[in-house]
Amino acid sequence: MERLVIEGGNRLTGSVRVHGSKNAALPILAAVVMAKEETIIHDVPNLDDIAVMLDILRSLGARVTRNKSDVIVDSSTIHTTNVPDYLMRLMRSSIFLMGPLLARFGSVRISKPGGCSIGTRPIDLHLKGLELLGANIVERHGFIECQASQLQGASIFLDFPSVGATENLMMAAVLAKGETIIGNAAREPEIRDLAALLTQLGARIRGAGEDTIVIEGVNELHGGEYQVSPDRIVAGTLMIAASITGGHVQLRNVRPMDLTAVTTKLREAGVQVTGLHDILDIKRTGPLHAVERIQTSPYPGFPTDLQAPFMSLLTMAQGVSVISETIFEDRFQHVSELQRMGASIKVDIRTAFIRGVTELTGAIVEATDLRAGAALAIAGLAAEGSTILERVHHIDRGYEGFELQLRELGAHIRRVRETGKDASVSADA
Repeated sequence: MERLVIEGGNRLTGSVRVHGSKNAALPILAAVVMAKEETIIHDVPNLDDIAVMLDILRSLGARVTRNKSDVIVDSSTIHTTNVPDYLMRLMRSSIFLMGPLLARFGSVRISKPGGCSIGTRPIDLHLKGLELLGANIVERHGFIECQASQLQGASIFLDFPSVGATENLMMAAVLAKGETIIGNAAREPEIRDLAALLTQLGARIRGAGEDTIVIEGVNELHGGEYQVSPDRIVAGTLMIAASITGGHVQLRNVRPMDLTAVTTKLREAGVQVTGLHDILDIKRTGPLHAVERIQTSPYPGFPTDLQAPFMSLLTMAQGVSVISETIFEDRFQHVSELQRMGASIKVDIRTAFIRGVTELTGAIVEATDLRAGAALAIAGLAAEGSTILERVHHIDRGYEGFELQLRELGAHIRRVRETGKDASVSADA
């Protein structure tokens, strides 16, 4: 078992490059199973979730090669559409394979997916949309079986602008016969990324990034080459980390427009943020101010994935801030851990009231999910004394070399591994 040990009180300064987006790379890797030739994907982050997806592709029969951040997938050798249960349970994003496997091969069998325990996150929207495209779906013994000799274009209106459902249905519709219209679609930047990859492989898609997407079905997809966009959640996390330490950091390889909601709230908190082309400059010299209200919502609203990290920042802001979580019902699990560090937070159902304190203190805390782990690390950067963060495997699902990037900016943070039952630790690197 590994931990992060963080010595707080050091300003972050310097410049780092943001790696490719996990949330964009996962559906892109799922989409390439529809191509009958080799596809090369650049800037794929080296994360646990990505490793699981590559293992799934190999289990289906695809030839997969990884060279640093480049991934080459040859899907011409796929010989099964049964996704192994033990791999499905490791990662929720494996659900993305339903649409593309069904569209190309006419059948798919998966078990219910795993992932972070932050809410119920039903897949009803995925299944309803596939049924409208002509799929016959049977759920039994914990498995979902879908069949369709030929998907047919349809008009689909999503009850909620789900990112995963939009991506899954968009992929399925690419090889459906005729036109598909997806209404109330998600508008996240990762939707545009997926559409750009599919278009490069031969798909016909209009409106990606808007609330109505139109797909003209084609007979097949060919191979191609694509560069994954920067990870806006990693960028936002580093922006918040720089801010809480009163630092001055430059982020390279970012899309400032994708981070407008975060930038706006950081400025309200007293942080200077300037963007030029693919570079963001973050600087704080004065005190942090409370933010009147943050409400998570689908893009272009404030991202739920940055709710927990931003809450860490607000624990040290002057005044009372309010955060409402509207996406996931169990996404305040980091609150009790922040309270162990001295934060003053009260929660009323899905709204948190944060009264800023002058100081956080280091403590032994536990990551309950991916973004909660990042939030606690951020709090540790500003806390007095040492913070020991346990269950860091959650962080490894979404941040490549997290502690290395922070160390590059001047943080005192190291990964250690338990060596015995007395929980003594030794340096890992």
